[in-house]
Amino acid sequence: MTVEAQTAGRGTVRRLAGALHRRPRLRLGLLLTAPLLWLAVLYLGSLAVLFVSAFWTTNSFTSEVVKVWSTDNFHELFTTPVYRQVILRSVGVALAVSLLCAVIAFPLAFYTARVARPKWRPLLVVAILTPLWASYLVKVYAWRLILSEGGLADWMLKPFGLSGPGYGLPATVLTLTYLWLPYMVLPIHTALEQLPANLLDASADLGARGWRTFRSVVLPMVLPSVAAGSIFTFSLSLGDYITVQIVGGKTQLIGNLVYSNIELNLPMAATLATVPVAVIVLYLLAMRRTGALSSL
Repeated sequence: MTVEAQTAGRGTVRRLAGALHRRPRLRLGLLLTAPLLWLAVLYLGSLAVLFVSAFWTTNSFTSEVVKVWSTDNFHELFTTPVYRQVILRSVGVALAVSLLCAVIAFPLAFYTARVARPKWRPLLVVAILTPLWASYLVKVYAWRLILSEGGLADWMLKPFGLSGPGYGLPATVLTLTYLWLPYMVLPIHTALEQLPANLLDASADLGARGWRTFRSVVLPMVLPSVAAGSIFTFSLSLGDYITVQIVGGKTQLIGNLVYSNIELNLPMAATLATVPVAVIVLYLLAMRRTGALSSL
């Protein structure tokens, strides 16, 4: 390559760099093109296929998918009492798990962020997040052993004349709460850690007691982080189907119906799968009003 060609190449690179420097939006667009294309093709594309296949039907004799446009699946979904019960139960479980996670996470996060010594705080946060590194199935099967007849739960409650919940809906809620608790602790811990100490001191100087300070000062500032954590706990619980199969006994959630219909009736499974997607979208819109999305 000649000296003139090298000089011309450097000049072209400088002009291109200068053009990108003067146009930050163009630079940002080129930077995000690849990941946005990946998102559009794989994620949005798969959702589009899911929604389209929900309008197909299945041949009742051969179980083959018939690619003919029909709303029969949605009509069956909204008119069959069993489906309505399972959908309401699934949403109720997701809300119960989110509420329990918030109740348990708040004192844990308050201790790690405001009470514990500064040198111990990172270690406590790591200890809370450590269960996330363990296998999902290992944790669920561990809870199956704990909740089994004659297991650890029965052994601990026996002196009080009580017994463990066994397998069923309470066991599902309890196990899901344990699984997703770290996702609630972390945002609350971050919000409490960033809470100015002078606000708490000012509240105490003005005569407010602990509960009034919590209700009027701490809770309004931490609420967006609680809502942000609930997005994870709610969505993960709503779509879960493995936990309820292991510790749920005869309990059925929406994920189990989707899984059971994949082989027999794929269009119906797609129709059922649209329900958690729609519910999560509505939940995100509701949480947006609390400022939760800006806390993620």
